[in-house]
Amino acid sequence: MSNELLLSSSIFVVIGIILVGVFFLTKYLGPNNKDDVAKNTVYESGVTNPIGGTNLRFSVKFYLVAILFVIFDVEIIFMFPWAVNLRELGLLGLTEMFMFMGLLIAGLIYIYKKKALSWD
Repeated sequence: MSNELLLSSSIFVVIGIILVGVFFLTKYLGPNNKDDVAKNTVYESGVTNPIGGTNLRFSVKFYLVAILFVIFDVEIIFMFPWAVNLRELGLLGLTEMFMFMGLLIAGLIYIYKKKALSWD
């Protein structure tokens, strides 16, 4: 075993022991305010007395809009490098990007026809 490997492994072990020791010390030396009522109350977005339970069911439309946002936002990730390298890609790159955008537009038309974004 080389000296560098022995030194680095001993440093990792010492750092691990120090971290575990610090966690235990903060548990015992830190403040213990279990009876603090203000600290244990619920506070969400300025509402101190929430209405309803914590197991509320949200409409699927919220998740659908979030997924659609991610899908159509990812297209920017593909379009930016394409726009930067447009001259090098040539006509083939232009054709491929128009096919990609056509698929995205077809997906958007499908979503509108299914009325997935209507909030009735």
